[in-house]
Amino acid sequence: MMGRRGFLAAAGAVSVVTMMDRGIGRAWAQATGPFKLDPLGYATSALEPHIDAKTMEIHHDKHHATYVTNLNAAVKDHSQVASMPLQDILAKLGEMPDAVRTTIRNSGGGHANHTMFWQIMGPGGGAPTGDLKAAIDRDLGGVDAMKETFNGAGARVFGSGWVFVTVDKQGKLALESKPNQDTPLMEGKRVLMGNDVWEHAYYLTYQNRRPDYLKAWWNTVDWSKVGERYAAAKAGTLTI
Repeated sequence: MMGRRGFLAAAGAVSVVTMMDRGIGRAWAQATGPFKLDPLGYATSALEPHIDAKTMEIHHDKHHATYVTNLNAAVKDHSQVASMPLQDILAKLGEMPDAVRTTIRNSGGGHANHTMFWQIMGPGGGAPTGDLKAAIDRDLGGVDAMKETFNGAGARVFGSGWVFVTVDKQGKLALESKPNQDTPLMEGKRVLMGNDVWEHAYYLTYQNRRPDYLKAWWNTVDWSKVGERYAAAKAGTLTI
């Protein structure tokens, strides 16, 4: 029979695994591997009052860190997969090894989605200009109409997921939502921008009021960064 000390150790191990599975591992717990968690390009408090500092800390340092940890663990014994760019892995998800495909889908998708998410936000704000604004006007009916349609799609996501604006090589924009950590990258598309509607993205401030979060989130968008992504998409260099 297992002694008390052994039982407590085993229980602790189960607790740690459970925490990791729930996406609350710490940044320092990342496994070594080809995928890395980049630091935020701004302070965790930079997006207040629209997104509070504690949410940013938990979201980036714990949730995103766990996706990276789990993704690295999944590809550890699959060197060919580990050597591929993430966007290619996700585009070829159906070809990934059966044993790790679900982990790659969830954690690889989570890593890609969050990497994009941190990049397009910041304290700079502003408004879309130039080619980007022209594309929004042409394809999405203008900035106000885009926000309304985008927010509506985000509010309708059942449970957890994302709402995205995709962009093709010709610069054409489209809007779509995905469940969980799925991403348009899994269909070979490119993501211009997107918003996370998992509860961990907003619950400390907004609780169950997701529409309020969706409306406030636009105040955090750094349109200069979105414009850079748009130019990269047209140049064929946009990755995740």
